[in-house]
Formats: sequence, structure tokens, C-alpha cells
Amino acid sequence: MYFCFVNSNTEENYLKAIFLHTDGVSDVQPKELSESLGVKMPTINSMMKRLVEKGLVDHASYKPIRLTVAGCKMAALVIRKHRLTEMFLVEKMGFGWEEVHEIAEQIEHIKSPIFFEKMNEMLGSPKQDPHGSPIPDKDGIIDRLNFPKLSNCSALSEVRLVAVNNSSEDFLKFLNTREISLGLKIKVLAVEAFDGSMTVVFQQNRQEVLSKMVCDRLLVTPLK
Repeated sequence: MYFCFVNSNTEENYLKAIFLHTDGVSDVQPKELSESLGVKMPTINSMMKRLVEKGLVDHASYKPIRLTVAGCKMAALVIRKHRLTEMFLVEKMGFGWEEVHEIAEQIEHIKSPIFFEKMNEMLGSPKQDPHGSPIPDKDGIIDRLNFPKLSNCSALSEVRLVAVNNSSEDFLKFLNTREISLGLKIKVLAVEAFDGSMTVVFQQNRQEVLSKMVCDRLLVTPLK
């Protein structure tokens, strides 16, 4: 079974964090990982030693961290469980997209592959989670999507919102208050040169001014 190498939820969390930092194909600096996880460098070094011994990570002292092929697959499968769970909670249980992350963080550590394959079957094998992030397949293969940010669009662009690159509860609640969700058609009316904020229109001529920080987090695909 493909979970036999990992003995703890903590190890799975480290593998997932490395994958999300590197997209599974590049390196991450130990200090960057330390800051992301909120743990001290000695803790990072100790965990990397364990993961190196298991053949899941390539790392030497003071060098960047890279997942091995086995580590990359392991991490992708944890991410698969997390994102399938989020989709199940939204589609089958009626949770809001802002409510599902913490629950999925717990469920992703269940070791039964058949449990998640049944979940996948019930959902109809979705390709993305509720936030538009790709769901790895059962072999750990993930489609690497490269959607532009709304902030990169010019005035008079017409786009569709297909993903968010930040799924924090506060951000998703902010989008909810403005009725901004995946699939929404957006037209950029103007871009403010000073601060990059955008005046957009959606939902039958509803007009909003969105900050550059918000627009940086909205991933879109052109309609024209």
C-alpha cells in the first residue's frame, strides 16, 4: 500500500507542505519551510533527517529540500484526500467553501484508500476542489494549471473566475459577502494606475472596486 512509508500525520503534513511550496518539481529552502509551518529550524532539520532516511526527501545540511519521486507521490496522495474531502463536504453535505479546510485537514490522514475512492466515485471523479485547485489522481498525478490572476488583466477584459490561490476562511468569507464565487463572469471596467485596484462589474451590472491584493488571489480564464 502506498501509505506504508509514513508513520505519522506530522510526516504527511511536512510532505504536503513541501509539495505545495514547490509544486512537486522544485526546491524549498529550510528557512522558508520553517516560517511557513511556524516551527523552529532544529525541528525542520530533525524531520528532514527522518524523511531522508525513508527515501521521501533529498536534503543535506544548509541545502534546499526536494521531494523524491516517492515523496512527491506520497504528498500528492495526501493532497488528493484533502481536496476530495473538501469537495465532498461542499457537494454532498452542504458546507460552505470557507468551512471545509480544517475538517479536511483531519480527514486527510485516514489511511484507507478505498474510503477515498468511494468518495471520488460518489462525486463523479472531480478534477478540481471547491476552490478550483486540481485534485491529483489515484496515482498521484496532478494537472498543473496556470491561470492568470485577475490583477494581470487589462481594462475591458471579460473573464470567468475559475480558482482562488488563497483559501483562508477570512478571504472566502470576504468573497461571500460580495457574492463572488467560482464560475462568475467578470468584466474589468478600469484599473487604477496608482494602486492596481480594479473596478469590475458582475452579477447583472453589480459594480465593485477590488483591491490589488484581492485581484491577485482571483484566478481567471478569458471569455474572449
